[in-house]
Parts: sequence; C-alpha cells; structure tokens
Amino acid sequence: MNKTTLLLAMALALAGCAHIAPDQHPPARRDIAELPADIKLAREGWPDAQWWTAYHDPQLDALIKQALASAPTLDVAAAHIGSARSALSRSAADLGLDVSGYAGANRQRYSGTGLFPAPIGGAWFTAETLRLDVHYNFDWWGKNRAQVAAAVGELNAGRAEYAEAERTLAAAIAQSYFRLQGAWARLANNEQLAATQAAMVQDKAKRIAGGLANSDEQRAAEAELSQIRKQHAQLDADIDREREALRALIGADNAALAGPTPPQGSTTQAPTGTGNGALAGLAPRPLGSAEHALPSRLGMELLARRPDLQAARWKLEASLSRIDAAKAAFYPDVNLTSSIGLDTVKLENLLQAASRTLYLGPTLTLPLFDSRRLDAQLDGARTGRNERIAEYNQAVVDAVREVAQDGVQLQGIERQITEQTAATGTARAQLASAQARLTHGLADRAATLTAQLALLKQQDADLYLQQVQLLAEVALTNALGGGYREEAPTATASK
Repeated sequence: MNKTTLLLAMALALAGCAHIAPDQHPPARRDIAELPADIKLAREGWPDAQWWTAYHDPQLDALIKQALASAPTLDVAAAHIGSARSALSRSAADLGLDVSGYAGANRQRYSGTGLFPAPIGGAWFTAETLRLDVHYNFDWWGKNRAQVAAAVGELNAGRAEYAEAERTLAAAIAQSYFRLQGAWARLANNEQLAATQAAMVQDKAKRIAGGLANSDEQRAAEAELSQIRKQHAQLDADIDREREALRALIGADNAALAGPTPPQGSTTQAPTGTGNGALAGLAPRPLGSAEHALPSRLGMELLARRPDLQAARWKLEASLSRIDAAKAAFYPDVNLTSSIGLDTVKLENLLQAASRTLYLGPTLTLPLFDSRRLDAQLDGARTGRNERIAEYNQAVVDAVREVAQDGVQLQGIERQITEQTAATGTARAQLASAQARLTHGLADRAATLTAQLALLKQQDADLYLQQVQLLAEVALTNALGGGYREEAPTATASK
C-alpha cells in the first residue's frame, strides 16, 4: 500500500466518525450508608448465612429448607438468570473469529438465447460447491467487548436478584411461622382465660342467688367472656391464615395443610389427612428468641451484604457498558472476511486443484449518514444509566432506612418487655397473695379469680411482645442482608 492510499484510507476513517454529543451532567452515585449514632443494641455484628438456625427450631429449619429447594419465586429468579446467560452467549459470539462451512449443489439450464451462446446456452449444468467461510471482527473501538461487559453485568445482577429472592423468602417464612406460633401460644392462654372468666360468671350467679351481688355484675362478667371468645375466633382465623401463607411460600399443595396439632387443651379440631413436606404435623412450640445484633457502623459493608443493592449496582455497571458500546458505534467498523473452497460444474472435477477458490477482503463500514440514529441510541443508553443511578441511590437510602427503623423498633420492644415483665411479676405476686388469703379464709373465690384473670391478661401481653420481638428480629436480619456476602465479580464494566 503506497502513501497516497494510506492517506486516503485515514481520511475516509476520520470522515466516517460521527460527532458524539457531550454528556450533560450525569447524576452522582450514592455510596454512603450510615446509621444514626443513638441506635444501639446489646450485641454488635452481622447475620450468619443461615441465620434461622439460631432459633434452634427444627420445624422452621425444615420449612426454609423446603422453600429454598422448590419455591416458585426462586424458579422465576432462576429463569431470569438463564435468560441473562443466553444473552451473554449471544454477545460473546460476536467477538473474534467466526468460522462456518457451506456445501451445495444445483442443476441449471442456461437459456439458448440469453447471455451465454452455445455450447453453454441451451445446455444443462450441475454446480457443486464446498466452501469454508471465515469472518473476523477486529472490534477496534471495543463495541462488542462493551456489549459483552453489559451482558455480564446483567448476569451478575440476575445472580444477586436470586440471592435477594432467597433472602426475602426466608424472612417471609420465618415471620409467618413466628406469627403462627404466637397465635397458637396466645390461643392456649386465651382458653385458660375463657375458662377462668366462665368460672367468674358462675361465681357471680351464685353471689346473686345469695343476695351478695346484682345482675349488672354478672352481665359485665358475661360481656368480658364474649370479648375473650371473640379474641379466640380471631386467633383461630390468624392460625388458618398463616398456615395458608406458609403453604404458598414453600409452594406446597393443599394436602400440606393437613396434620397441624392444636394447642394443649384446645377445642380446635385438627384437619384430617396425611399432609406432606415440612408442613405435615407442624406443632406449637414455645416462643423463644435469638441474640439479635446491629453493626456499630454500616458504610460500604452494607452495600456488599445487601443482594438488592448488588443487583442495582450490577445493572448500573451494565448501563455504563451500553454507553461505551453506543459511543463505539460512532466510529468506522473494519472487519475481515475470507473463504476457501472448491467449485465445479462437473462432480468428477470437484476435488481437483483447478477447482479451488479463494477470497480475502476487508470490509469498512462508515457511519456517514447515520448520526441521528446513533445520537438517539447514545441518548437512550445515557438515559438508562441515569435511571439505574437513581434506582441505586434510592435503594441505598431505603436500605439504611430499613436498618434504622428495625433497630429503633427492637430498642423500643426491649424496653416494653422490661416493663411488661415487671407488670407480669406484680400480677403473679397478687395472685399468690389472693390464694394465700383464700386459704386462710381472708378472701373469697372471686378475689382469686380476679387475680388469676389479671395474670392471664398479662401473660397474653407477654406472648404478644415475644411475637413482636421475633418479627422485629427477622426484619432487622433481613434489612442487614440476611447473611448474604458479595461474591467476587466475574467482570468489570468499563466506566
């Protein structure tokens, strides 16, 4: 190639570069995650990967294990990963060398009055071809590499979204399970409360018969019994609702609801059937608690431990790579195409050296009159990046807000439990005093029943606060990422 040809090629390349519009003040990405200094819990730290095992409840472990193995929500997340992996394969196929083979044969009669005179005109000929085609994309400006990086970002985002689906699912199952156990525990206490209140109604009736009380006192006692039975009906409905919620969360069929054991002494009838999976034979267990913790500082650590933030970050990285690909489209594209093969009109000559064919040639594409489409494509990529940045910033703000709110809630619940424990202790002491006075003939049975009712109501408040504390613990664990830890990235998008 002489100097004139080289200069001409350079001039064409420069002329073929379309003008790239400047980026108009892209929004900044927020990477600050800090908590207010006044939120403190008894222990510091991050959740473990299988945080639910800290409750030492085999039923809860089995429910979450079954859900993580077969829940429909995870099937959806897995399908998204499959789609992202396919898109990555398509993008990667555009890089480097592309080799394809071709074999063909056709029989054709040439016109006797056409372009070719006899003996070609008016005769039949059979053409056989064997060819190997090679296409090499140099990707001078990195457009295809940027598209691959964007596909990798989407794949990594899909993996993070799968972890997010697991995190959300485990938390939802734990909270529904604790609501179920709380309802069972309160139902058992409610039945003791109803029996004691019924005894109070009978005592009032006896006192009225003896002229020691009036009918208003009995009506008040009966009204209180109706309220207790109303709460019983509500707790029954709560139990059915949470069992159905658990069935849906683990993706079980209707037979899975068979078999749960009602509370000790309950009049609730257990459903018939054999049941299946982790829901079969689900039974009440004492409400407990696990050591809950809150890190003293969040910072970048929270960003690495929240799968939803990682998914948002990878989507942002993918959008940045799409901008790089859109910019590269403004430059000339040079590719190399070649083919080698055999071609003949007589089959017996196909494998002879004289039948060989060879082609080698570059292809130059200049975006001379395509600036409007390229501008729109680049503007769309930049707009998509701005959306991803806004979504990422909002996700960071929401994550910090969730941790702060759940931490404050747990602080408040701990203070309530302290006061409630004192109130229950006082009610228990009053019952003991009433029983002692009854034994010595210094009080009647009504005083003992009144003290017993007061204690049972305090115990109901105890159980409710225990349930609320468990739900708050799970919420905080979920807000802290549920034990997720960012994996090493498989690729980094161009900035």
